[in-house]
Amino acid sequence: MPETKDITAPVLQGRYELNEFFDEMFASADEPRPHYQTLYERLASLTVGEFNARYRAADISFLYQGITFTVYNESEGIERIFPFDLIPRIIPHHEWEVLERGLTQRVIALNHFLHDVYHDQRIVKDKRIPAELVFGASNFRREMIGINVPRNVYAHIIGTDLIRDNEGNYFVLEDNLRSPSGVSYMLENRQAMKRSFPRIFERYGVAPIDHYPQELLATLCSIAPREVPDPTVVLLTPGIYNSAYFEHSFLARQMGIEIVEGRDLVCHDNRVYTRTTRGLQRVDVIYRRVDDDYIDSLAFKQDSMLGVPGLLNAYRAGNIALANAVGTGVADDKAVYAFVPEMIRYYLGEEPILNNVPTYLALKEKDREYILANLDKLVVKAVNESGGYGMLIGPHASQAEREKFADKIKSNPRDFIAQPTISLSRHPTYLEGELRGCHVDLRPYILCGEKVTLVPGGLTRVALRSGSLVVNSSQGGGSKDTWVLVD
Repeated sequence: MPETKDITAPVLQGRYELNEFFDEMFASADEPRPHYQTLYERLASLTVGEFNARYRAADISFLYQGITFTVYNESEGIERIFPFDLIPRIIPHHEWEVLERGLTQRVIALNHFLHDVYHDQRIVKDKRIPAELVFGASNFRREMIGINVPRNVYAHIIGTDLIRDNEGNYFVLEDNLRSPSGVSYMLENRQAMKRSFPRIFERYGVAPIDHYPQELLATLCSIAPREVPDPTVVLLTPGIYNSAYFEHSFLARQMGIEIVEGRDLVCHDNRVYTRTTRGLQRVDVIYRRVDDDYIDSLAFKQDSMLGVPGLLNAYRAGNIALANAVGTGVADDKAVYAFVPEMIRYYLGEEPILNNVPTYLALKEKDREYILANLDKLVVKAVNESGGYGMLIGPHASQAEREKFADKIKSNPRDFIAQPTISLSRHPTYLEGELRGCHVDLRPYILCGEKVTLVPGGLTRVALRSGSLVVNSSQGGGSKDTWVLVD
């Protein structure tokens, strides 16, 4: 973190630039929003030198704890400390209540959809969603048709990305229903903030999030397929070279469960066991962080060394629970995303509480014509990519890049959607010794088992590159602690 020459200068020096974006903290250049007033006063009392010292302490703590992520395409080294900003995002209680109701509604509808498409397929037969979108999705798993899963819940751990436009309205940007990452950073960010600004927590009524691992374990135990007082739960990881391995080991440790690789598990008589020094021990629930394609070499990729041969048969027999279920990816396909509001109306008979971002499907001829004619104004996304990859931000792209994407869209229209460029809200972020407005989103984490549970807040991701709209850590983004006020 670069330091300014004058470390005695106040942190809140100069005039903060608002521009045309909705700012989370400031109503005007020198007027904080009411719920930020206390934080504003505390920042105003600090010098650049004092703030830098807190930053260094947080970075050292993250380094010693191994709080890292992996970037595969950087030649200078793949492991990095997760970038963290010490100025928290604050959400008033009344705003969070709306988000909580909207996310709960959405997750319930998505689980209804997943059960439906792998059983009766009513929503397709009633032509409320095009059949080619569902059955043409790369993550639709025909092997799951007819399989009954515990409590009819397919997506148990969900990370839904929310954004705000330039008027402060919330929109759902996308749903992550396979193995959403980042919750460990949410928890560690909170600990870093408590160490850096202990007194401010006394002045703010910040809702706690520390109980997330216990809520996660309770959710996993609730889907155990057999009646035992203490079901055996394990976390299945691809291994130490996976980009999210820190999170895998962190969550296993916090829940007090074993972290295992595929080679540690064995299937026998359609039951799953883990190898221990005392012999084989039966497993009831697997919290898997291994993708569908690699989970079982007998059912999917035959050369996979990451999964457990025979696991799908044990799952089909009802002897093991998987979180999340195989095949959930069909519901977070970016083309299927466009129909989530219709799912809410179809399965729940309700209007959506949270709106989608307007979305154009290249599969539809009229939408495709509009997309191709307006590539300079739209964000185009590949439906199965994540992490900020496979995306064209039209206004910031060159003519050559837009032409390349036009060819891709014409060749495979099912694989692309487009959305208007949303002016993501900004939040003051401490960069190079001063506050700068950087674009942010919010990923709350939802748990669904016997009930739907949200811990208040989530991971606020921030674009640390000047002018960037991409908040993913692999694309230069960082994160902030998210404070939901109790009242």
